[in-house]
Amino acid sequence: MRGRGSSICWNGKRAIAANRPSTSAAIAAALLVRNIARGLTLPRWVSWLLAAFLFVAILADAVGGLKPIMEALDSVAFTIGRRRLSLLNLVQIAAALLALYVVVRLVNRLVGAAIRRATGLDPAQQLLAQKLAAVVVIVIAFFVAIDLTGIDLTALAVFSGALGLAVGFGLQKTVGNLFAGIILLWDRSIKPGDVIVVGDSFGTVNKIGVRAVSVITRDGKEHLIPNEELMTREVENWSYSNTNVRLHIPVGVAHDCDLPLAQRLMVQAASESQRVLKVPKPSVWLRAFGENAIEHEVLAWVGDPEAGIGTVQSDILNRLWQLFREHGIDVPFPQRDIRVKEWPAAKAGPPPGTGETGDPPA
Repeated sequence: MRGRGSSICWNGKRAIAANRPSTSAAIAAALLVRNIARGLTLPRWVSWLLAAFLFVAILADAVGGLKPIMEALDSVAFTIGRRRLSLLNLVQIAAALLALYVVVRLVNRLVGAAIRRATGLDPAQQLLAQKLAAVVVIVIAFFVAIDLTGIDLTALAVFSGALGLAVGFGLQKTVGNLFAGIILLWDRSIKPGDVIVVGDSFGTVNKIGVRAVSVITRDGKEHLIPNEELMTREVENWSYSNTNVRLHIPVGVAHDCDLPLAQRLMVQAASESQRVLKVPKPSVWLRAFGENAIEHEVLAWVGDPEAGIGTVQSDILNRLWQLFREHGIDVPFPQRDIRVKEWPAAKAGPPPGTGETGDPPA
């Protein structure tokens, strides 16, 4: 009895010792898969789910195989129509879809990296190629998923009819924005990095998405403009064919100032600003002889409108204010002279509140 007990105890210790490397290997493999999934920028829940699947598979294989677990899951089933679905089928479908999702993300990253390395494509063409490649990969993955799940392809006839009704009744704008975004990328009229003005929105194009274009203003606000609006409305693109933009800065000086000196100071202030281009050179236009000031317009060119134009205008006006003070040039403010020709004659009669004789009433 002692020998048999010793042998059982020894076998148990051997089994525990044999399972320890398997457990360690399962944990190591699960952590490796989790880190790879996180490196592919997959969601956190996807990475942990993949790690859990791999851990259970390796550990179950170490303790006797997956057959007992698969038989237990297959014993719990229900019937939908003519098809029998068990927990094993659902787990297999979930695992296949999860693996397919990971493969799609990996393929999109590899294709995107290959397209970005293509030197013959500009940024807009690269973005268009990435989006078209993503659509192709998703379509292929869709049919592969249908084949893996065992769905009859004849059922797609009903699904396609329902999809057509959905597009016809409720998804016109979505589909229209999708094709509008593809057209914008195809003709390269708007590209990421362009400075555009659409209505009251002014800023830099950050991203051209499936539904909308992201425009970031100088205040840090991000406007999402639907793609269809950029196709149908008038759009100012400050960097479509040339990034040079001319600024118009209104300046008024007093009527009695030295006008040539004031104009030279305006040109000097614009020329000394760092972001103003030397060619074309800044210039000054005399716009009008106004009621309160002689109105001028300082014209200056900048080559980086995406960095903002308000800072350039502020810098020029600050420099001009200092130059005007140093040279005695006045910036007038609105004034009005009132000339009174004569006061109206006062009507004769007793003051108000008195009687006919001028005495206060009793």
